[in-house]
Order: sequence, then C-alpha cells, then structure tokens
Amino acid sequence: MEFSRRSTVRAPPSSIFKNLSSILLSSPSWQQPGSATNMSQPPKMKYILVSGGVISGIGKGTIASSAGLLLKTIGLKISLESSVIVHGEVFVLDDGGEVDLDLGNYERYLNITLTRESNITTGKIYQHVIERERRGDYLGKTVQVVPHLTDAVQDWVERVAKIPVDDTKECPDVCIIELGGTVGDIESAPFIEAMRQLKRRAGKGNFAQIHVSLVPVIAGEQKTKPTQQAIRDVGRAGLVPDLIACRCDVPLERSTTDKIAMFCQVEPDQVLAVHNVPTTYHVPLLLEKQGLLKTLGSILNLDAIPKPQNLVDRGQRTWSEWTKLTQQQERIFDTVTIALVGKYTTLHDSYLSVIKSLEHSAMRCGRKLNLLWVDASHLEDQAKSDHPAEFHKAWHVVCTANGILVPGGFGNRGTEGMIKAAEWARTNKTPYLGICLGMQIAVIEFARHVCDIPKASSIELAENCEDPVVIFMPEIDKTNLGGTMRLGLRPTIFQEGSEWSRLRQLYGDKKEINERHRHRYEVNPEYIERLAKKGLEFVGKDDKGERMEIIELKDHPWFVGVQFHPEYLSRVLQPSKPYLGFVAAAAGCLESVTKDCMTDSFLNGVGGTLANGLNGVRI
Repeated sequence: MEFSRRSTVRAPPSSIFKNLSSILLSSPSWQQPGSATNMSQPPKMKYILVSGGVISGIGKGTIASSAGLLLKTIGLKISLESSVIVHGEVFVLDDGGEVDLDLGNYERYLNITLTRESNITTGKIYQHVIERERRGDYLGKTVQVVPHLTDAVQDWVERVAKIPVDDTKECPDVCIIELGGTVGDIESAPFIEAMRQLKRRAGKGNFAQIHVSLVPVIAGEQKTKPTQQAIRDVGRAGLVPDLIACRCDVPLERSTTDKIAMFCQVEPDQVLAVHNVPTTYHVPLLLEKQGLLKTLGSILNLDAIPKPQNLVDRGQRTWSEWTKLTQQQERIFDTVTIALVGKYTTLHDSYLSVIKSLEHSAMRCGRKLNLLWVDASHLEDQAKSDHPAEFHKAWHVVCTANGILVPGGFGNRGTEGMIKAAEWARTNKTPYLGICLGMQIAVIEFARHVCDIPKASSIELAENCEDPVVIFMPEIDKTNLGGTMRLGLRPTIFQEGSEWSRLRQLYGDKKEINERHRHRYEVNPEYIERLAKKGLEFVGKDDKGERMEIIELKDHPWFVGVQFHPEYLSRVLQPSKPYLGFVAAAAGCLESVTKDCMTDSFLNGVGGTLANGLNGVRI
C-alpha cells in the first residue's frame, strides 16, 4: 500500500509487530437505586497497569491475575501468537480467537470469559490506524505514532474495559492492564506512551501502576541495582509506579526493602516481596498478606465503589475455598504419576493449559501431581536402535505411570509412538485420555489392532493411506491452512444409551455440553459402524449428529478421547471434567469423585459462583 507524504505512517521497525501482551481485567460498576452515583455520571473506570523491567517472563501475568483475584474477594467486578516451539501454546477463546497463553492464565484464575477483543497486538492497532487513514478519518493529516497510534491504543483499552466478561453481564469497575515485554524495549515504546496518556485521561485516583522487577542474589547478597535502573527507565517514560513487586528466590531482607524504597521513591509498604512459593496458586495469599488490597484501595479509593452484598459474599466464599485448597496441597503426600506422551516436550509451555488442568484435577483429588514427559518419537521402533537409552527410559515411564495422556498436536512426527502408548493403555487397563489428536490416535490404534484394519491411518499422517479413519473436515481448505480450523465454543450431544458413560456422569449426566475446539481433522464417518461393532463407543457427537466428539471404552477403567480441548475451560476451583475423571481414575478415586460431581452441591456450588465480573485486555 502506498501513502502520500500527507498520509505517511511513521512507525517503529517491523519488529514492533511482535505480539505484545497486555491484559485488562475489569469489574462492573454497581449502581444502587437512589444513590448519588445513579443520579449523576457513572463512576470512572479504575485502571491498574502491571509492567515489567529487567527481564521478560518475570511473572507479570501471575501478579496481575493474583491482584484481580484479591479485588474479586471484596466484591468488585474486574475488566487483556507465535510458534508453539518458541513461545508456548495457542490459547483458544469461546469466540474462536487464537490468543497468547497469558489470557488463559487470566481465565483460569478468575473464571471469566474473554474475547478476541481482549488481545491487543501491535498488528491490530496498526491495521486499525491504517484503515482509519484510508477512510479519511484523519482528514489528510500525516499519520504518526503520537497521537494517532497512542490514541487508538487508549480508545481500544477504554472500549474493551467495559465489556462484561462474567455472569453478572455488568460493565466492569476495575481494569487491570498487563503491559508485555520490558520497559525500555523499542517494541513497547508506543504502548508505554499510550499508558502515560491514559493515566492523565483517567484522572487522579483512577490509575495505579505495579512494576515487577527482579532482585537477584549474587554472592549471597540481594542486589537492588537492577530494580533501581528499571524504575529509572519507567520514570524516563513518564510513569511513576505506585507499587514495586520484587521477584526473588527468598523473602526480601528488611535492609533490601528499605534500600529499594529510598532509591525508588516509594514507602517500604509499597515494596512487595514476591518470592518463590510451592505453586503459583500461593501468590494471591502472599500478596494479600503484604497488604496489596489495602494499598490499592487507598490509591484508587475502592471503598467508594458500591459493592452488592451477593458479590461480597461470593468473593468471601471464593477466597475461603482458594485458601483451603492451597493450604491442603501443602499437607498432601500421596502422588499420582501421569505420563504425557507428546510432540513438543522440549518446551513445557506448549502444553501449559494441559499442565494446569492436571494440577487443578490433582488438587481436587487430594494428590500431588507427578508429571513425566515422554517424547513420543522415543517410543517408536526406530528409536530402539538409534537412541536405545531414550527408548528404554520412555517405555519405563509409560509402563509404570498411573495414567497416560496424549494431547493435541499437528504433523506426523512421533505419532507411531503415540499409537503404541495408546495400545499399551488399552491392553493393560491403564487410564488413558486423548485430546484432539490424542483421540484420533486412539481411533487409529483401535482400528488397526481390534478391527483388523492394519493400514488404518489419518490423512494428516499419510495422505494416500488405504484406510483413512481420520480425514479432513469437508469444509476445510486443504491448501490454505491459516485461519481454516474449526474454532471456539461448540456443543456436544451425549447420545441415547450413553447413560453408562463415566464422562457423562462427571458432567452431571447432562445431555449437552459446550467445549472449545481447535482442529481441522475428524473421524471418518464411513468407519464409524465398523469401529462401534468392535466396542469403540461414540458417546458424544456434534449438534448435527455427524461429527464424532467423544469416544469411550465400556470395559476399561478409563479410556476416553475427546475431539475438543477441555483444558481451555478448566478452572482452579472447577477442574475440567475429562481431566478430573482421568486423574481420579489414575489415583483410584474415580467412584467418589463421580459421586461428588453428581450431587447438586458440587454442580451448583463454588464452581457455579466463582466468576463475579473480571475482565481483561492483553496488549
């Protein structure tokens, strides 16, 4: 696209199009009849910016999520891609948006439902600005980073912050923004300037900033210089942090806290020590103990926001359950060992949602999770001669694990190893859970070894295979793969006669469920009858009855495959049902867990009331 001199877009280098994270969590404003708020302008949105310095990956997302959870506990309602092998998994939202894994962290902690609008990237902002220029919205003016791009960022944040994200359907009160990367990076410069202007636009008492920094230990001494330099960088950008969250291995010494306070122009109680804890679920407890709520309440005047009693009560129940769960975890000694047989085992973030779902389920079952990683290619016959040590180690893990999980993935690398793992689980009555590709793997294995179809395979794995039991979905473009998958929240119908299904019972014997999908292949309808005759039960199908969604074996402790990705809807206090059943079967407590799930107290209790209005936007 060409631009005249008067419509030139002055932009930073192309690297700015890298995905920059910023999560907004928002909480609706409640107006009581007859109140002053109701008779005048509604209260202004409160913003909390979480930025980072020194290094990336320092834990901004966890701290932002923890702050949001704490705000929920006092009755407030709160309003945030890359190669899997490089950055981690792609997280899928209800509306089919494929976003950064950090948004999954927000949904899990806060039990909210975000949209693709919550994911603000540089590419989206530049596209928006260029489209406005093409429409003539700028009246022929030279398009610049300031003010046009920075204004676009602020407008986007303000608009998304008001989108309801929970069961209250209310506009949020508080918006938590996580600014990705580190302050000082050229890629984030326009967004930092936008946040500086947003602070001014929001007005005094409506904007707070938490800056996350690193306090390393060198030669046994906690060093504050990196934090001092990070605060100087923030100051040069025009922002002054209200709180400094210091990531460290051990609690900060008093002298370290005083030194940071003196050189960074904050009070000692505004320096938070976020040291290593047993799990990330302990971070909210750590921040609450250091008075984060009190400090934010003072800065943002949170007491002035009306809080309905039902939300206050709900928040207190949530906090009680959260505290109880994390404290119980510290006293658990029984373990459950799960073998994850996957393709991307060199980067565990590739399966972040899977890991979290297993953690949620293990906590619910009163077990410590012992997750063992198995590269699927090490289970294949070729590995026995090429890498004998890895081959025997991988098979030892598979043979001794309490449960075997085959998650989603793409491509044929390692799939023969996955098929062997599925065969072991089926023949040795080891609990098995197949997710997306894992379900297709189970179907292929069953077809080969039970239905006597030795050349059964998938079109994805062998394009010209004789017996394609897994095929491209008819509506999928086989040439252009980008943006062609079946994405988002879709219904699954349990079939007549499936009342025996262990998974259906965990769902409370519901006939219809909704789960998120991300796939372009499906089980070939032409083979369904042959597979079913041999005992592979297709207990769940799509709403048209044409697409296979759930498989299950009746004569097995737990052999389940699902075409959807249940990990995207798993929550800390409400684990995903397929994962919960799998872990419970592996731990030997499936019967008691199923009984709990069938009771109204479990179906309509904490799990049903956790969400109370958090929202987020990711820049």
